[in-house]
Amino acid sequence: MGTLASELQSIAQDLAAAPRVYVDANIPMGAVERMRRELAWDVLFVLEHEDLRRARDTDHFARALDLGRTLITLDRDFLDDRAFPITSSPGVIVCSAPDEALLVRLLHYIDHTVFSPVARAHPPLRGRKLSLTTDVLFGT
Repeated sequence: MGTLASELQSIAQDLAAAPRVYVDANIPMGAVERMRRELAWDVLFVLEHEDLRRARDTDHFARALDLGRTLITLDRDFLDDRAFPITSSPGVIVCSAPDEALLVRLLHYIDHTVFSPVARAHPPLRGRKLSLTTDVLFGT
Protein backbone atom coordinates (compact mmCIF):
# COMPACT_ATOMS: atom_id res chain seq x y z
CA MET A 1 0.00 0.00 0.00
CA GLY A 2 1.35 3.41 -0.98
CA THR A 3 0.62 6.92 0.17
CA LEU A 4 -2.80 8.48 -0.18
CA ALA A 5 -1.53 10.47 -3.18
CA SER A 6 -0.23 7.35 -4.92
CA GLU A 7 -3.46 5.47 -4.23
CA LEU A 8 -5.54 8.31 -5.71
CA GLN A 9 -3.20 8.80 -8.68
CA SER A 10 -5.09 6.58 -11.13
CA ILE A 11 -8.40 8.20 -10.20
CA ALA A 12 -6.97 11.68 -10.76
CA GLN A 13 -5.55 10.65 -14.14
CA ASP A 14 -8.93 9.34 -15.23
CA LEU A 15 -10.61 12.61 -14.24
CA ALA A 16 -8.05 14.94 -15.79
CA ALA A 17 -8.22 15.34 -19.54
CA ALA A 18 -5.25 17.71 -19.44
CA PRO A 19 -1.64 16.66 -18.99
CA ARG A 20 -0.69 16.72 -15.31
CA VAL A 21 2.73 18.31 -14.84
CA TYR A 22 4.99 19.16 -11.95
CA VAL A 23 7.05 22.25 -12.77
CA ASP A 24 10.17 23.06 -10.77
CA ALA A 25 11.39 26.49 -9.74
CA ASN A 26 13.64 27.20 -12.72
CA ILE A 27 10.79 27.49 -15.23
CA PRO A 28 9.77 31.16 -15.59
CA MET A 29 6.36 32.12 -14.17
CA GLY A 30 5.33 33.53 -17.57
CA ALA A 31 5.85 30.10 -19.15
CA VAL A 32 3.87 28.47 -16.33
CA GLU A 33 0.97 30.87 -16.91
CA ARG A 34 0.99 30.04 -20.61
CA MET A 35 1.02 26.30 -19.87
CA ARG A 36 -2.20 26.87 -17.99
CA ARG A 37 -3.85 29.44 -20.25
CA GLU A 38 -2.80 28.37 -23.75
CA LEU A 39 -2.19 24.65 -23.31
CA ALA A 40 -4.75 24.02 -20.54
CA TRP A 41 -2.32 21.81 -18.62
CA ASP A 42 -2.92 20.90 -14.98
CA VAL A 43 0.23 22.52 -13.52
CA LEU A 44 1.62 22.11 -10.04
CA PHE A 45 4.23 24.89 -9.83
CA VAL A 46 6.57 24.49 -6.87
CA LEU A 47 6.99 28.24 -6.30
CA GLU A 48 3.28 28.45 -5.46
CA HIS A 49 3.67 25.99 -2.57
CA GLU A 50 5.60 27.08 0.51
CA ASP A 51 6.58 23.51 1.44
CA LEU A 52 7.95 22.77 -2.06
CA ARG A 53 9.70 25.96 -3.08
CA ARG A 54 12.97 25.12 -1.28
CA ALA A 55 12.82 21.35 -1.64
CA ARG A 56 15.77 19.41 -3.03
CA ASP A 57 15.68 18.06 -6.56
CA THR A 58 15.42 14.51 -5.22
CA ASP A 59 12.28 15.55 -3.32
CA HIS A 60 10.75 17.05 -6.47
CA PHE A 61 11.54 13.87 -8.41
CA ALA A 62 9.87 11.70 -5.74
CA ARG A 63 6.89 14.02 -5.31
CA ALA A 64 6.18 14.12 -9.06
CA LEU A 65 6.20 10.31 -9.13
CA ASP A 66 3.97 10.10 -6.06
CA LEU A 67 1.48 12.54 -7.59
CA GLY A 68 1.53 10.92 -11.03
CA ARG A 69 2.81 14.08 -12.73
CA THR A 70 5.41 14.55 -15.43
CA LEU A 71 8.29 16.70 -14.16
CA ILE A 72 9.15 19.62 -16.43
CA THR A 73 12.40 21.47 -15.80
CA LEU A 74 15.34 23.35 -17.30
CA ASP A 75 17.68 21.56 -14.88
CA ARG A 76 19.89 19.06 -16.73
CA ASP A 77 20.84 17.45 -13.40
CA PHE A 78 17.65 15.38 -13.70
CA LEU A 79 19.25 13.53 -16.64
CA ASP A 80 21.78 11.94 -14.26
CA ASP A 81 20.52 8.36 -13.93
CA ARG A 82 22.62 7.73 -10.83
CA ALA A 83 21.00 10.55 -8.88
CA PHE A 84 17.59 10.17 -10.56
CA PRO A 85 17.13 6.51 -11.55
CA ILE A 86 15.22 5.92 -14.75
CA THR A 87 13.36 3.04 -13.09
CA SER A 88 11.89 5.50 -10.57
CA SER A 89 11.25 8.28 -13.07
CA PRO A 90 7.87 10.00 -12.91
CA GLY A 91 8.52 11.03 -16.48
CA VAL A 92 10.94 13.91 -16.88
CA ILE A 93 11.14 16.50 -19.63
CA VAL A 94 14.29 18.61 -19.53
CA CYS A 95 13.88 21.65 -21.77
CA SER A 96 16.62 23.83 -23.16
CA ALA A 97 15.76 27.18 -24.71
CA PRO A 98 17.71 30.44 -24.94
CA ASP A 99 14.75 32.59 -23.90
CA GLU A 100 11.19 32.39 -22.59
CA ALA A 101 9.57 32.90 -26.00
CA LEU A 102 11.35 29.87 -27.45
CA LEU A 103 10.66 27.89 -24.28
CA VAL A 104 6.95 28.52 -24.78
CA ARG A 105 7.23 27.38 -28.41
CA LEU A 106 8.98 24.23 -27.16
CA LEU A 107 6.15 23.66 -24.66
CA HIS A 108 3.63 23.89 -27.52
CA TYR A 109 5.69 21.30 -29.40
CA ILE A 110 5.58 19.04 -26.32
CA ASP A 111 1.82 19.50 -26.12
CA HIS A 112 1.32 18.40 -29.73
CA THR A 113 3.77 15.50 -29.68
CA VAL A 114 4.42 14.10 -26.20
CA PHE A 115 1.02 15.06 -24.77
CA SER A 116 -1.00 14.31 -27.88
CA PRO A 117 -4.62 13.25 -27.24
CA VAL A 118 -3.61 9.60 -27.59
CA ALA A 119 -0.81 9.94 -25.02
CA ARG A 120 -2.99 11.81 -22.51
CA ALA A 121 -4.70 8.62 -21.40
CA HIS A 122 -1.59 7.58 -19.44
CA PRO A 123 1.51 9.40 -18.19
CA PRO A 124 3.46 9.18 -21.44
CA LEU A 125 6.92 9.33 -19.93
CA ARG A 126 6.65 7.35 -16.71
CA GLY A 127 9.91 5.45 -16.37
CA ARG A 128 11.53 7.62 -19.05
CA LYS A 129 13.31 10.94 -19.53
CA LEU A 130 13.27 13.28 -22.47
CA SER A 131 15.70 16.10 -23.21
CA LEU A 132 14.46 18.63 -25.76
CA THR A 133 16.13 21.66 -27.26
CA THR A 134 14.69 24.23 -29.61
CA ASP A 135 16.45 22.37 -32.44
CA VAL A 136 13.29 20.26 -32.75
CA LEU A 137 11.38 23.42 -33.68
CA PHE A 138 13.67 24.17 -36.60
CA GLY A 139 14.38 20.64 -37.82
CA THR A 140 18.08 20.76 -37.01
